[in-house]
Amino acid sequence: MKKFNSIGISKDPKNTLVVVAMSGGVDSSTVAALMKNEGYRVIGITLKLYDDTKETAKSKQCCAGQDIMDAKRVADKLKIEHKILYYQNKFKDGVINNFVDSYLNGETPVPCIQCNKTVKFRDLFEEAKRLNADALVTGHYVRSVSNDHETNMYKAIDENRDQSYFLFNTTREQLNFLRFPLGKFKKDETRKIANELNLNVADKPDSQDICFVPNGDYTSVIERIKPNSLKKGNIKDLKGKVIGVHNGIVNYTIGQRKGIGIAYEEPLYVIEINSKKNEIFVGPKKFLIQREIKLKNLNLLVDNCELNNMILVKVRSTGKLIKANIKIEKNRAKVNLLEDEYGISPGQACVFYSKNQEGYKVLGGGWIYK
Repeated sequence: MKKFNSIGISKDPKNTLVVVAMSGGVDSSTVAALMKNEGYRVIGITLKLYDDTKETAKSKQCCAGQDIMDAKRVADKLKIEHKILYYQNKFKDGVINNFVDSYLNGETPVPCIQCNKTVKFRDLFEEAKRLNADALVTGHYVRSVSNDHETNMYKAIDENRDQSYFLFNTTREQLNFLRFPLGKFKKDETRKIANELNLNVADKPDSQDICFVPNGDYTSVIERIKPNSLKKGNIKDLKGKVIGVHNGIVNYTIGQRKGIGIAYEEPLYVIEINSKKNEIFVGPKKFLIQREIKLKNLNLLVDNCELNNMILVKVRSTGKLIKANIKIEKNRAKVNLLEDEYGISPGQACVFYSKNQEGYKVLGGGWIYK
């Protein structure tokens, strides 16, 4: 009978090479330390993803200049090899440009999913393979249940930190190579471990903003990249009557209430965004209710038979799990929700889950479109 190490590989830790993605934060630093202390051969890799300014460097973000220095200090303390990969062009092409185009198309993008799909789990995956690593280890809060041949992804123990929604687009090949040791910990337990190991980042604040969007001001990023993108247009009611003017559709998302700037007999919400005509449609909250969602560009981590029964779905990162039925046709799907949901926006992801004795298993997902 094979004996597996702590990350589900049938090798002694001292003969197991792991690449740890080190962002410079407490989570990935703690993972690197845990792997080192368990006797694994560890290489830390930090990605430089954008050319940060003074403004972004002071923000609570990942992958900025200070974070690279923090990762380097942790690696030096642990006496592990550390590499920096300069992926600014890859990141701009795969994440930032997609983010801008999505907003200009009236969608609400999720750049963290794109980042995980491209530079983190595609390009970094390839680099780890080139180094002949046995696994790529990250500080994400998801659980991986592994054996020698297959890894499945589950929601983290810490519901408030669970990042499984952002990882649905991981391929089966990538998932079998990835490991997520922090999925079994609460966040305060991670900080406690970091303090016990005397890591310099133990009390470092968490990243809060999108890394290339300082202080949450995403419209300024869009305007800088595409200067003529913020064009005025009509705000209409659901009957097509013009009731106001907007300063660019990128300032609005489906379900938004604040910032519409129109006095009305009842609260108004953004119901629809027509990017081709540069129009915003607003109305009462009841018109945000949806029971059916269309998905494209599916990524499935299980056989279709696991999707034949009723499943659970999440339609936004902070959303609840909703019971649903799904019908798959090639690379698209129709999802029928078994309860009302409000403000579902094109550009967001719909992620599939099922529940078993291990917890909530990630089955895959797709991108919401009109």
